[in-house]
Amino acid sequence: MNYIGSDLPDFQVNAYQAGDVQPVTKADLLGHWSILFFYPADFSFVCPTELGDLADHYAEFKAQNAEIYSVSEDTEFVHQAWHEQSPEVGKVAYPMLADPAGVLARHFDVLNAQLGQAYRGVFILDPQGQVRSYTINDMGIGRNASEVLRTLTAAQFVAEHGDRVCPANWHPGDATLKPGADLVGKL
Repeated sequence: MNYIGSDLPDFQVNAYQAGDVQPVTKADLLGHWSILFFYPADFSFVCPTELGDLADHYAEFKAQNAEIYSVSEDTEFVHQAWHEQSPEVGKVAYPMLADPAGVLARHFDVLNAQLGQAYRGVFILDPQGQVRSYTINDMGIGRNASEVLRTLTAAQFVAEHGDRVCPANWHPGDATLKPGADLVGKL
């Protein structure tokens, strides 16, 4: 299934954040850009490196009016224990969503039901809750927070400047393109 432009479903899950557990619903993800960052499991190997990398860039995501939501099939209590035990995960200040029933993982088709774990999916949602970008990696392939941030920034630029597009490796301040017949065969 192609998720570009698809809407976030109605849902309610619990999240561990800053020593507290709170419910999170679709409404909480609206009104700002959201990064749904699926990963296989707490107390694992590649996952803490990814969550730590996101934590190191969290202020940059917040400056872009974006919230990160890490998501696994673990409970909020396992998230809390992992946060308290792991130096990398202990840096996490963003909400860690608990999806033990697989509601979100099934919706975005990242659940490996046999393992009860999610593949490494990144879904960037606009303030209306629509998917603007997504990637899905196999379980052993870690991701790069800088690339997620770059993709978010490009998605925001395109949303704001609908007549412009961002070429490969685009970063803010770089030249963009205005699609048209004058560019055909010239790039």
